[in-house]
Amino acid sequence: MRKILTVAMLLSTVLLVMSAWSPLLVIEEPDLFEYEGAAVGNNSAVLNTFNRLPGAEHFTGFELETKQQPYGITASYDWQETALSDKETAAHNATYLFTLLDNVDWVRFDFDTGASVEQYRLTREQLQAWYGVDLAGIDEQEKLEELLAQYLDENQKIDALLTQY
Repeated sequence: MRKILTVAMLLSTVLLVMSAWSPLLVIEEPDLFEYEGAAVGNNSAVLNTFNRLPGAEHFTGFELETKQQPYGITASYDWQETALSDKETAAHNATYLFTLLDNVDWVRFDFDTGASVEQYRLTREQLQAWYGVDLAGIDEQEKLEELLAQYLDENQKIDALLTQY
């Protein structure tokens, strides 16, 4: 009887510890649409959006151009030690920014590779023409991810987008 009681107490303790840790073990995807409808002048929304996008661990800062239209963002990255594609990151992150931030008209990305700084500038009009959709009309992350998967699957498509203008 004593063995059964000891085993039962041990199992109860293990279950209690596992249940206490289980919420910490669940990895939730960031809700990138939390800031949907924010303005480019909202520093907190812009920063939190960049911190949840691909390349965030290499993100070094941003500048907002909000004194006169067209409004824009310049984002800087330390791209010396990454395997990510700078072009794909620029297209992906610009798509999210144009979808989530209502009044941003252009985004410039500066990727410092150590040897040089690669720059890519995308406009809302350019990206919407490339996708053939109004990005402001997308209201769910799943829909946006489907669009990204369809268009960002080939380097040739991305190269064409970034050399278009």
